[in-house]
Amino acid sequence: MEPRIETLIGAAEGGDPDAAQALFSALYAELHRLAKRQLARAAPGAGLGATSLLHEAYLDIAAREGLAFPDRARFLGYASRVMRGLIIDAARARRAQKRGGKFEITSLDGDEVAANARVDDAELERLSTALDELAEAEPALAQVVDLKFFCGFTLIEIAALRGLSERTLLRQWQKARLYLHHWLQAEHG
Repeated sequence: MEPRIETLIGAAEGGDPDAAQALFSALYAELHRLAKRQLARAAPGAGLGATSLLHEAYLDIAAREGLAFPDRARFLGYASRVMRGLIIDAARARRAQKRGGKFEITSLDGDEVAANARVDDAELERLSTALDELAEAEPALAQVVDLKFFCGFTLIEIAALRGLSERTLLRQWQKARLYLHHWLQAEHG
């Protein structure tokens, strides 16, 4: 981790609001990329743009007291969970509307592969619940999933962020996937 980020994290944890703002600014580009990735995985029509999602997440994080982020990976993992929660809330709001109330006719824009990779609202909510369950049982594994699936980091990048060997991280990733698979199968079955 670059020394400036580490210093800002420490100062922000100490309650320095200027350091919290500087930390957000220093990581803005990475957080914006994270917001775009979150929205790309969500069903179409999330009602939020990447910048709006990022700013809503910032307001949520800034409003909480006593948060501690000992390193960049934990900060980004937390930011990812906040963004995921905001997207889930938006999905719940959409599902609460009467059927057909927001009916729209749209055409495909040629980006059909990305559209097919999206997760529908119900699946996203189930995955979020499964991740919350995993976070209660194995917080480190849930963080790996957040960093990989939602933040878009490679396993090599996550291993470097967390100071682990690639082999250890691969085992954690496989264990997390197995846990989520079993949880989702039990929920569906």
